[in-house]
Amino acid sequence: MHNHPSLYDVVIAGAGPVGLFLACELRLADLSVLVLEQAQDPRSPLKRLPFGMRGLSAPTIEAFYRRGLLNDVAAPRLAKDGAGGVAAAAHWMQQTRRPAGHFAGIQFYHDDIDTLKWQYRLPSRAGTNMAVEMESLEAVLAARANAMGVEIRRGLGVEAFDQTDNEVAIRAGAETFRGRWLVGCDGGRSTVRKAGGFEFTGTDPEFTGYSVEVEMADPDKLRHGRHYTPTGMYTYTRPGTIAMVEFDGGASHRALPLTLEHVQAVLRRVSGTDVTVTELRLGTTWTDRAYQATTYRNGRVLLAGDAAHIHSPLGGQGLNLGLGDAMNLGWKLAATIRGDASAGLLDTYASERHPVGVQVLDWSRAQVALMRPTRSTRALEAIIRDLIDTRDGATYFAERVWGVALRYDLGGSHLLVGRSVPDFELADGTKVGDLLSTGKGLLLDFDSRAPLRALASRWRGRIAYVAGEAGDRLGLSAVLVRPDGFVAWVSEDTPDDEEASGAASRWFGEPTWQG
Repeated sequence: MHNHPSLYDVVIAGAGPVGLFLACELRLADLSVLVLEQAQDPRSPLKRLPFGMRGLSAPTIEAFYRRGLLNDVAAPRLAKDGAGGVAAAAHWMQQTRRPAGHFAGIQFYHDDIDTLKWQYRLPSRAGTNMAVEMESLEAVLAARANAMGVEIRRGLGVEAFDQTDNEVAIRAGAETFRGRWLVGCDGGRSTVRKAGGFEFTGTDPEFTGYSVEVEMADPDKLRHGRHYTPTGMYTYTRPGTIAMVEFDGGASHRALPLTLEHVQAVLRRVSGTDVTVTELRLGTTWTDRAYQATTYRNGRVLLAGDAAHIHSPLGGQGLNLGLGDAMNLGWKLAATIRGDASAGLLDTYASERHPVGVQVLDWSRAQVALMRPTRSTRALEAIIRDLIDTRDGATYFAERVWGVALRYDLGGSHLLVGRSVPDFELADGTKVGDLLSTGKGLLLDFDSRAPLRALASRWRGRIAYVAGEAGDRLGLSAVLVRPDGFVAWVSEDTPDDEEASGAASRWFGEPTWQG
């Protein structure tokens, strides 16, 4: 057994988007990071179009924008859109109205959404939603991690670990690695979660879902688009891309190898046709099992992404939920390791992110309830369709699906506290999104007050001070922003120095000097 004498600040299990993005966040603080990934090759047909398409929500797009990653993330998407790529892969792109998302397959549209209701959103390069290909996204994040000096070891999955008060000894293959902290970003069947003794609770599946690429002798027997049926639901995109669910209690998921005969039998039952499948090119199954770890931390071991929570891919919120975990955890873990974190800062990772996970899992369960093949469910669906077709309804669903409604309970009375900072544009054209690329906090002082400048200098190296007028300051005079881009404190008039100092201490620890 080969022991590595070096002690890494953080060892991350899993080189998916969540693990890679977290690694980049930790490197912003100049920490030593090792990522261990079981798979030798990150590429997979299931990560490519059409099955690899993922929708990014507003908080995810903002996170990439604030870290200077947005152009890289968007580049492969734009290149592919010109030649039947991400956009063309979705059956709804052929529609006359521009779809903005769906709830259990019930679409809402851009022209119904009243964005004026979102009073704390300003025009930004970071939009509210974007489609990407999973393989391209992972490649962009891996390239950034490599460029930042993250050590990535592929073909080595975490198998077991032992932790003491000071470090974690991690066994992967014939090797042992040492880290001050271990973060499990190793997916829904997380070894780190299981070995760490985390309690994982939730609801068991009602259906088996299928994503398949097939050839059929008689493709015209299937109706194009998404359809509810007496036994489940299917979505058909020509020439042979099919997603379907059968309410079998999840019995067929990973029970047996996926065969052409099985796919044909399920497709016939769900579609109510006698369609003939001649070739199964690619296929995978999934369920609506919705489970969540009751805590995200056990000593020096933390969980993020699917290791912390799993649910059906309905509405595509799993990736966004995991990337949000990484953005929230990175700066807090870094401050803890550096020794300048306020007391209990790391505990706010779970207290902020666990409720978001609860909401997303319930959002997923609600969609499953609306897909059940019963007469009462179809009646309920008709009511939801009517509601989603109204301006208020479409706006509500957009808020939830796009993540615009995300707000952490940080205790402030102002509605902006706990929300994503608006992308203020300063007089010189600089946008707030550009000012967050270093991973430090930010004190925006629109009235250039000497006391606030002095306050920021007490946390020099942790809070950047930026003074100057903004094009639209939304009636505010000062804003304190956390490294993850969420607002910690605001002032609408003459800032209360004591209140501002308290907020800075809460999120950035003790000041470097008292001043």
